[in-house]
Amino acid sequence: MNVPASVCLGVDPGSLACGFAVVSRRGSRMELLEAGVVRSPRGADFDQRCLRIHARLHEVIETHHPDFMAVESPFVEKNAATALKLGQIRGGVLLTAALHGLPVGDYNPMQVKKAVSGYGWAAKEQVGKMVMVLLNLREPLPADAADAAAVAIGHLLATRRV
Repeated sequence: MNVPASVCLGVDPGSLACGFAVVSRRGSRMELLEAGVVRSPRGADFDQRCLRIHARLHEVIETHHPDFMAVESPFVEKNAATALKLGQIRGGVLLTAALHGLPVGDYNPMQVKKAVSGYGWAAKEQVGKMVMVLLNLREPLPADAADAAAVAIGHLLATRRV
């Protein structure tokens, strides 16, 4: 029996560096289809950062046709201005999903760490190593892309759609 694959676009929102990863799952096998980081120069206008992230995620969705998107929710930010900007970036990411009709899974960092490493307080390095193992990668991903891959993996494991 040929089991269809589930494809998830994981996103780790950020205004300067927004990680994304497209992960496919067929049975117990997972595969990284694409990953990257949308970077914006520090001096770029905020609206242009939002547009740049939207445009790149739109391209990724058009290329891979994911079944859903999973987004990491922010941890509590001490700086109100930073929290507001991150919330605006998240809103743009969620709008991109809605424009493409993608259901969205929302996960906090502890849920993502627990899903990937089995421990909610795992260090970033541990999560990155588990992403490499689970996706059978030879080289580590950039940190923001690895975080996005972990979000996608966590969603695929949580949904157990296939």
